[in-house]
Amino acid sequence: MTVETPIAKQTKERQKKSAALKSVGAALFLTLLKLAIGLVTGSLGILAEAAHSGLDLVAAFVTLLAVRVSDKPADREHTYGHGKVENFSALVETVLLFVTCAWIIYEAVIRIFFKPVAIDPSLWAFLVMVISIGVDVGQSRMLASAARKHQSQALEADALHYSTDVWSSSVVILGLAFVWLGRKAFMHRSPLFENADALAAVGVAFIVLFVSYRLGRRTIDVLLDRAPEGLPQRLGEAAGRVQGVLAVDQVRVRRSGAIYFVDMNVAVDRNLSVEQTHAIAEEVEARVQGVVPGADVVIHTDPKEVERETMARRIRAVAYRDQMSIHNIAIQENRGRVVVDLHLEVDDHLSLAQAHEMASRIEEDLRADMPGIGEIYVHMESRGMDRGEGLDVTSLEPGLVQRIGLIADETAGAGSCHDILIRRQGEKLSVSLHCQFDKQMSIVETHDVTTRIEEKLRVQIPALDRILVHAEPKE
Repeated sequence: MTVETPIAKQTKERQKKSAALKSVGAALFLTLLKLAIGLVTGSLGILAEAAHSGLDLVAAFVTLLAVRVSDKPADREHTYGHGKVENFSALVETVLLFVTCAWIIYEAVIRIFFKPVAIDPSLWAFLVMVISIGVDVGQSRMLASAARKHQSQALEADALHYSTDVWSSSVVILGLAFVWLGRKAFMHRSPLFENADALAAVGVAFIVLFVSYRLGRRTIDVLLDRAPEGLPQRLGEAAGRVQGVLAVDQVRVRRSGAIYFVDMNVAVDRNLSVEQTHAIAEEVEARVQGVVPGADVVIHTDPKEVERETMARRIRAVAYRDQMSIHNIAIQENRGRVVVDLHLEVDDHLSLAQAHEMASRIEEDLRADMPGIGEIYVHMESRGMDRGEGLDVTSLEPGLVQRIGLIADETAGAGSCHDILIRRQGEKLSVSLHCQFDKQMSIVETHDVTTRIEEKLRVQIPALDRILVHAEPKE
């Protein structure tokens, strides 16, 4: 996750608070100005605009409180931070907008059908609305810029309020113009033109209702943790392009204030090391950050079987999961049934019953993981974990050293074997020796030759208990 420096965070908080304070000042000025002119002229359109600006004033105060609280860091009770305070403040503004619109529509119906009110379309009425439009344009641009820069939904909602004021003020000017035109053209008060102001107020109300609906819907979506449209798909596609990711199983996105929280499950090859898996997760996180800068990202990796994975690798994966060591895996097919032979290494101190229990467990796990296996044969052998004195008797057994060298050279080639070491442990002898082979020889061929050397030594010198042949490339 991208971490903000303390200085950058303080600058961000100061700029957001400054924008919110300017919004409060502008809303207070417009509310008082429209209220005074509306009362003097009797214009319901201007009074509706005064009520709208009064609502903007309340909303601006709510926004100011929201940006002050939302920037507080996460604590024990609010582990995701306080960002949703901004979203909640936007919901409060939406409710206030709906209430105001209901009052405007009610008052307009009363004036049109039941209780006409005389209106004075004076120069002051037009002037205040022109001033209002100028202030609204400036505030809307300032707040929208701050909202984009700091990803603040509270400032965005406030900017939306001011942008709707521009259109609603224009509608009021149009209504006043019709009243003035009706009186000049007909030399008397025409009901159609006199009601233009009230109709303009209704137009203002419906504009605000439309914008309020959009704002409220977006706010509720955030509060209910609805994922932004198309964002999970974009994040999944970005993660899927990371090398090593087999599939993206789940993407969850939620927003709190300006911060996005992303939880993602990605499938990786189950035979990868922990270090490799961690590197893939870090690359996925970086790709997510590229799509949503500053997001708080949690990547969960699920080990999966890959199509290219061979049965031998699958068998080793099961053994690794069971914390068992195996080798010499042989897989054969007999009349459509798979037969598996393997060697299981067990500690020397275990009893036969304990070792057999380990063998039975790995058989059960292999069958559960790969139901297609027909037969499993497990050969148990000592891991050689016991420690003894292992006395070096090489110098005391020159004849045995020479005999071992001759037997080994019969298979590996004259002069191929050297560095013969003999150790005595109780009544048992163990031998290790180095043999050189052609460096182009395959590992299968090399293993076959070293196995034949071990078998010959064990047959011809029964006193040898353990034999280790170390193969090395011939220079």
